[in-house]
Parts: sequence; structure tokens; C-alpha cells
Amino acid sequence: MHKIQVNVGASVTEANKRQAEENREHLEEHGIKAIDILGAVGSGKTMLVEKLTPVLRNRGFKVGAIVGDCYGDDDYQRIHALNIPTENLNTGTECHLDAHMVHHALHHLPLDDIDLLLIENVGNMVCPTDFPVGSHKRVVIVSVTEGDDVVNKHPAMFRECQIGIINKVDLAGAVGASIERMEKDMKRHNSNIQILKTNLKTGAGVEELADLITK
Repeated sequence: MHKIQVNVGASVTEANKRQAEENREHLEEHGIKAIDILGAVGSGKTMLVEKLTPVLRNRGFKVGAIVGDCYGDDDYQRIHALNIPTENLNTGTECHLDAHMVHHALHHLPLDDIDLLLIENVGNMVCPTDFPVGSHKRVVIVSVTEGDDVVNKHPAMFRECQIGIINKVDLAGAVGASIERMEKDMKRHNSNIQILKTNLKTGAGVEELADLITK
């Protein structure tokens, strides 16, 4: 009897990659630059969008957002309150957004009223890595409260991102986290990654992030 092997994982990721490329082309046709924001639950993804949006607006950008969560609309309501075009995506049992979901979200947004799209991915440091959604840049945010070994535990995530953010730097001493170690680990896994240190409660580092994502 002949055995047939089918690499289901490979076919799924390849299909996602093709859809991601179509998403990017669709965005570019409308003059939109998209930023995929990755990180664990509680790292500061939603607050990052909240703090970044007014800075971008002050620079003349028309901002929109897609908010991913397994369930509910808590984060969506926070972003929607910024009075920007926002689409909520619930993934159910899936621990990441994929390009197909984002494709559908794009068709519910007023793309002609957006030139910079912020995509808040589902809170997870593993699953989103292999599922690009069509963004032009990927940003990963970690907080010192996750432990200073969080970067080293998720090397694939940092290899796939252009910008790495270390958040809640004001709490590093209280939780015994070494910011220096986190920076070194980021550079060890991705020598080209651009690193920022932020305290999103005060807005420290947000202007610098706006510089990086709008280049």
C-alpha cells in the first residue's frame, strides 16, 4: 500500500502568504500603509494604538484600525472611542489574525479615508509569527513585567519584526527585569531590528515610534 503524505501546515501558510500579498497590493492601491502590532496579552498593544493615534493625526495622517481578539469587543471599544474607522475581528479558537480575516475587514473599512492602518493582532507571542496579514511593517511589543527572558523564549517573533518595543520600562526595577538583557536578546535574534523603550502610561517613546513607522 502506498502512503501519501500531505503537509497541511505548509499549504495553509502558503495560502495565507498569497492572500497577504493580495492584501498589501489592495492597500497600496488605496495609498495605505499598514502596521501589524504583535505582542502578548497585557503587553500594551491597545494602549499603544491609543497613544499613537493622536500623534499620527497631529502629523496629518488619516488613521484607521483593525482590532483582533479571540472574543468580545473590549479593545475595539477603546480604539473606536478615538473616533477613527475601526473594524473588530473575533477569531474564536484561533490565536492569531490571518490574511483572509484581514481581507474581509478591509472591505468593511472606508479605505479612501485612511492612509495609515494600525492592525492590533491577537495577544499571543507564538501563533501570529507564521501568518503575515499584508502589513508593510511588523511591530512587536513586550513589557518588562513579562520577565526579561520573554524575548529569548520567542526568537521567531523577533526575527519577523522590524521594530521591537520594550514597554513599562519604569517598572523594570520593581520586577527585577534587565532592560539591557532584553535589548541584547532582540539584537541577537535580529540584528536589524530597531528597538524602542517606552512608558505608554506617560507617552514616553511614542513620538519616536511614529517616526519609525511613517518612514
